[in-house]
Amino acid sequence: MNATPTGTATTGEAPTSYRSALTLLASLFFMWGFITVINGTLLPHLRSVFDLSYTQTTLIESVWFIAYFFASIPSAKLIERIGYQRSMVVGLGMMAAGALVMVPAARLPSYEVTLFALFVIASGITLLQVAANPYVAVVGSPETASSRLNLVQAFNSAGATLAPLFGGYLILGRTTSGTAAAGAAALTPAEKLADAQSVVLPYVIVAVVLAVLAVVIARFPLPAMGAATRRSAKADRKGHSLWAHRNLVFGIPAIFIYLIAEIGVGNLFINFVSQPEIGNLTHQQASNYLFLLWGGMMVGRLVGAFVMQKMEAGHALAIASIGATIVMLIAAVTTGHVAMWALISVGLFHSIMFPTIFTLGIRDLGPLTEEGSGLLIMAIAGGALVVVQGWLADSYGLQASFFLTAACELYVLFYALWGSKPVVRGGLS
Repeated sequence: MNATPTGTATTGEAPTSYRSALTLLASLFFMWGFITVINGTLLPHLRSVFDLSYTQTTLIESVWFIAYFFASIPSAKLIERIGYQRSMVVGLGMMAAGALVMVPAARLPSYEVTLFALFVIASGITLLQVAANPYVAVVGSPETASSRLNLVQAFNSAGATLAPLFGGYLILGRTTSGTAAAGAAALTPAEKLADAQSVVLPYVIVAVVLAVLAVVIARFPLPAMGAATRRSAKADRKGHSLWAHRNLVFGIPAIFIYLIAEIGVGNLFINFVSQPEIGNLTHQQASNYLFLLWGGMMVGRLVGAFVMQKMEAGHALAIASIGATIVMLIAAVTTGHVAMWALISVGLFHSIMFPTIFTLGIRDLGPLTEEGSGLLIMAIAGGALVVVQGWLADSYGLQASFFLTAACELYVLFYALWGSKPVVRGGLS
């Protein structure tokens, strides 16, 4: 299909305007990566403050990703109504408001208000995701879409890489639970209250940065993502079905399942490497190693952006999924620093997965690109099923729960080798 997909910049825009727009969008990728990964340091903190089981701890992250399911379609409708630029401003405003709600959540302290605050922040990020990912994918040559999205997603990983240092210093490093040795005695009520309030300063800082970024984007001359293409696409969509595209049909569960793997590793990492038989670290010390996990994703995306200018995206995805499966099995069956470094290294293999699956999923959709993109973003809700890994950790042990992650990597391998291949006209064979 040669029709211009919805969201493609109108012809006649100078390439320099694309570059400046992508540079600004990189800051959005950075911020939502940063805020998402702060949860990795926030969760062990909340587990200590509220005496949570692993199931209850991962439920916090499930609420975060449930927001993707509920907010994706309304986000697409909002973008259609007010445009990309205003929607980005609204998304940043929602994120700032949610960050400020963390202040009363910490002062009460309240597990339920914390869940609400994180849901609001995640809804704002969903709005940004629905706008930014397809924008980056369609601005430029389709052949280099995976390379381009991997490059911009590297800024997402840069935010994710810095977040553990920020959270480790301002949250875990200033709390009794964060600096206590593994197996230390339970916190007293006074210590729990003091620990809970340690999140106030970090989230106020985040809210201020988001508000400033919203003002910058509101005043920036982003290239118009033309309404004309939207009208022509509406006519072109007649007679076409999303479900006739194998790469999208199998790409939706690929995103869903991959997110279970990525979020499970990130959220349980600190608890895992803190165990005496693995790294025997304090939570604050473990957050420094989480920095390496997300740093590996940043490096992998930068390398992937270069490699996939020359290598077919499906082949690169297959290699990454094989590597991820191997290191997750090592993490699940070994102990000590071997298990710890195996878990750290999975970030390198995970790095290209989301942007590559996304661009393979919308490949050749033509006038159906907007709807396909919305469904792929909705599939990020798969991260909510990290609660299943929490249940496995409670029932069978934290280390054994990583067999679930290895199984998720195998589905990504299936998608890379077969599911991502565009359907031949007339069927899924």
